[in-house]
Amino acid sequence: MPKVTRDDVARLAGTSTAVVSYVINNGPRPVAPATRERVLAAIKQLGYRPDRVAQAMASRRTDLIGLIVPDARQPFFGEMAHAVERAAAERGKMVLVGNSDYLTDREMHYLRAFLGMRVAGLILISQGLSASAAAEIDAWDARVVLLHERPEAIDDVAVMTDDIGGAQLATRHLLEHGHASVACLGGTEETPTVGDPVTDHVEGWRRAMRESRRPTEGLLFQAAYNRYDAYRVGLDILAGPGRPTAIFCSTDDQAIGLLRAARELRIDVPGELAVAGFDDVKEAALTDPPLTTVASDRPAMARAAVDLVLDDGLRVHGTRRERLKQFPSRLVVRRSCGCA
Repeated sequence: MPKVTRDDVARLAGTSTAVVSYVINNGPRPVAPATRERVLAAIKQLGYRPDRVAQAMASRRTDLIGLIVPDARQPFFGEMAHAVERAAAERGKMVLVGNSDYLTDREMHYLRAFLGMRVAGLILISQGLSASAAAEIDAWDARVVLLHERPEAIDDVAVMTDDIGGAQLATRHLLEHGHASVACLGGTEETPTVGDPVTDHVEGWRRAMRESRRPTEGLLFQAAYNRYDAYRVGLDILAGPGRPTAIFCSTDDQAIGLLRAARELRIDVPGELAVAGFDDVKEAALTDPPLTTVASDRPAMARAAVDLVLDDGLRVHGTRRERLKQFPSRLVVRRSCGCA
């Protein structure tokens, strides 16, 4: 049986192959509703299936977006990946997800693999691209958007939240409850000093403490971003002498681990210990007590990232305001801070 072609569809629908292409690809030009219905009816009648491989070879792009995250097991990255998938589906694209595990070599592996697949673009949640990664992106002339604070290694195309301002909000709120000081769970020695959200969360905590003329010496503790390592760090902090009465955690996952440590040590939260986090993952509302945290508009950030990675005009002609999109942070008050 001969293969059905786009010419066959156009002939049956009484239109051009270009119009058939516009219907299949949902653009770039609009098609009259009646014409669209004729084309769709012809596609169904003939059993036509577009050859996506041929389309990709002709256009040098596929309908795929590559998304590289540090660890999709962590709720924040999982929820962000889901938001990107939904935003991409609205634009008729699919998403390939790779987990870098915070390793530069693993990030490079996915970067090269996705570029080799001729993805329509890349969205990266990265701790900071290496010079070799930036060179690879430049060699492929790839469309790249950082869903993250922009490092200096690549062009000014990024979508971010106000990490410093959000951390200030949370720290100020804890101080307003009358605590003499607020401790902070930050990142690890491997956390980049520039261009990482956790670094900015620590900076926001420092600024809020300075504003209130509180010292920070001895109040910053290192912890990995996940709840399991934060739980072990929390046991050491809370069982030791001079236990803090309030702690701001750079991620909600850290805060969840800290709450578990407090429960194990029979420390009442918020009676003896106030806790706040950052990210407002869905679990934050289900902890005991519910977690006060900092939220950002993840769906809007995901849509902005997808739009930037797909729209050539912003990459070539966009102004700095268009190419750097920062979304505000907001404080979500629940019971872990001491509020009723």
